[in-house]
Amino acid sequence: MGFDVRLAALMTITFALAYLVGAIPSAYLIVRFATGSDITEHGSGNVGAMNVRRSTGSWAWFVAAMFADALKGALPVAVAKSLATGSVLLFATPTSSLLLVQGMRSAVLVTMSALAGAVVGHNYSVWMALIKHQFKRTGKGLATGGGALLSYDWRYFVAVVLVGIVVIALSRYMMAGQVAAALTLPISALLLRSPDWPFALVMGLFVYAAHHRRFVGLLKGEEPRLYVDDRMGPRG
Repeated sequence: MGFDVRLAALMTITFALAYLVGAIPSAYLIVRFATGSDITEHGSGNVGAMNVRRSTGSWAWFVAAMFADALKGALPVAVAKSLATGSVLLFATPTSSLLLVQGMRSAVLVTMSALAGAVVGHNYSVWMALIKHQFKRTGKGLATGGGALLSYDWRYFVAVVLVGIVVIALSRYMMAGQVAAALTLPISALLLRSPDWPFALVMGLFVYAAHHRRFVGLLKGEEPRLYVDDRMGPRG
């Protein structure tokens, strides 16, 4: 199979549009609205749902931020899948149904581009770069990635959510559950014998990379249990 210029262009456009949606700083806007403060000056400094809890002290705003972050992952992937396949296939699994049809491989690649774009956008938001006049990592990609996985392949979503919750419940460390969830993605792909396991591996490692420094701190005993309050734990 030769290089398909049109497919490459479509994937690039899809990635870019999903990136712009994923980059919307939902958590930053919620904290600004709720308290008037800057979320990056609180807690871990991340623009994510858990840091909304640390910044506002409210679980209700945490839920709102979690939903908003998940939506900006789920929506681009659902739209990309729908447009690429010509029908709404929210709960179809690319790794089982779509990849069985040779003609649908391009649709899968376009859907993957949307997922990757949304997660990269959340983690490295261009909108936050314009606000803060500095381009750097802004998030960790879990909620946005989770929403994207729900639209992409619900089996992955169920696996990462269940593992993350169970590890947090058993260890009482938020960071442990977050890392476990990230690493569950490629493991799930391998267990399901899904042909998209390389993509799952790359995305899992990308999300883990955002957690690496704090995860090393956890192993050294520097991470507090249930880090949910401002000034309770490390930044990053």
